[in-house]
Order: sequence, then structure tokens, then C-alpha cells
Amino acid sequence: MFVHVDTRRRSRLCWATMLVVIVCVVSFVALALSSRTERTDIMLHWGTVPAHLFGTGLPLWEQLSDPALLRLFTATFIHAGWLHLLSNLLFLVIFSLPAERSLGSPRFLLLFLLGGVVGNLIGAVSLTGARVAIIGCSGAVSAVVGAYVTLFPRTRLGLVLPLGLYLEFVRVPAFVLIGIWALVQLLFSYAGASYGAVVWWTHIGGFVFGIVFALFSRGAIARRLRG
Repeated sequence: MFVHVDTRRRSRLCWATMLVVIVCVVSFVALALSSRTERTDIMLHWGTVPAHLFGTGLPLWEQLSDPALLRLFTATFIHAGWLHLLSNLLFLVIFSLPAERSLGSPRFLLLFLLGGVVGNLIGAVSLTGARVAIIGCSGAVSAVVGAYVTLFPRTRLGLVLPLGLYLEFVRVPAFVLIGIWALVQLLFSYAGASYGAVVWWTHIGGFVFGIVFALFSRGAIARRLRG
């Protein structure tokens, strides 16, 4: 799948995307260099563990002030393997560059971070009581995808389809492909909360947050373009 990016506009340095990629890669390398026991301890300590959020027995308002909520943020930058990391970063780079150019780097970085927190929180709600760690930036990347389809609904994405012995290149509106992607996430969420070792509700929560964030950002985008 490929994304058409309008090259007629003045190019801007997308430093927020670069920063996110660097932090994710550095975090992964540091985790990979640790022992298996240390990796497990790090993921459980810095990942989002639903039982640590909702199984404390404390009133909700006290849980909201618990430092354990910091794990909703730190979990975004922890990945269990190369495939996990590369799949997230591939989707991130494809959709983040045009989104960052429109939103501006600071606002885009806010979208990514809040999308990760919201996605991890919703994923934790779907697995209330579980003692496994939710990790990875899937929720944040899903927020970027949601913002992208909201900002560029008419953009056509290039899709390579295998038709027998041949490969056919077609261009499909972004809202169609991403709508199918969102439907797949919803269907998989009912195949089991951790189907395929993936917390699908994290994707759905991040995606919806990205749509809402982009809708509220349209005024700021218009002001940036006029400026």
C-alpha cells in the first residue's frame, strides 16, 4: 500500500515523526540488549498492566491520581520484537508525514502521545484484571491513521492486488481502505480480547481518538495554511 503525498507544497521538516521513530528504536535496542528476565521485568513495570490500573480496589478518583497511569505513556515506546516494531513504524511513516505537515509538528506529537495513552487505556479496560502488559505504539499509530483519513478523505491510496499470476495496481479512496481496516479491527476484537496476542480495542480506541482530534484541529490547520 502506498500513499500519494502532494509535493507541490513547500516541504517541512517532520521532526516529530523522526523523534518518535528514534525513541522507539532506541528503546527497543536497549530492551533487546537486556537479559530475558530483565526484559520481562521492564515490560511488566513500564507496560500497561490492566490489573495494576483497575484491580487495586481503590475508588476511581484515587486510581486516576496513581503514578501507575504513567505506564499508559511509557508502554507506547516498548516493543516485544522486530516484527512488532517494524510493522508499527511502517504504518507510522506512511501516514504520519502528510498528517504532520498539516497539523504541525507540536500538534502532531500531541496527537501521537495522547492517542497512545487513550488507546492503551481502552485496551486496559477491555482486559480488566489481566496481568499481562499492553505494549507498543499501535494505539498511537491508529490515532495517526484516524487523523489521516479525517484530514485527507479524498486522497487515493495505491494498492497492489495479486490477481492470479499478475499484480494489479489500483488507486482506492483513503476512506474506503481505512474504513475496511477499521472494520477488521472491530471484527477481530470480538474473536477474543487478545486474539493473535493483539489488544484490538487499543487500535479502535486510538483510531476514534485520532478522528476526534483531527476534527477539533481543523480550525488550527486553516490558520496555519493562511499564515
